[in-house]
Amino acid sequence: MAICEITGKGKMYGHNVSFSQRHTRKVFKPNVSKRTLIINGQKVKCNISASALRTLRKKGLIESPKEAATKKAKK
Repeated sequence: MAICEITGKGKMYGHNVSFSQRHTRKVFKPNVSKRTLIINGQKVKCNISASALRTLRKKGLIESPKEAATKKAKK
């Protein structure tokens, strides 16, 4: 199981509770994917969660692939 390299999110354990209130073990897995990020003009591969990726794009710390392609086309 992958862990987010930025936020440190990993799997969590809990219970699945049915209508009859039976508790069975469950693993909650984070939405982690391997992405190639463009940071300061350099490509970096890392495991990153979807929420962390969204936050970095919102703060403007990384560019989305579409923005990088349009900047290359304008130059």
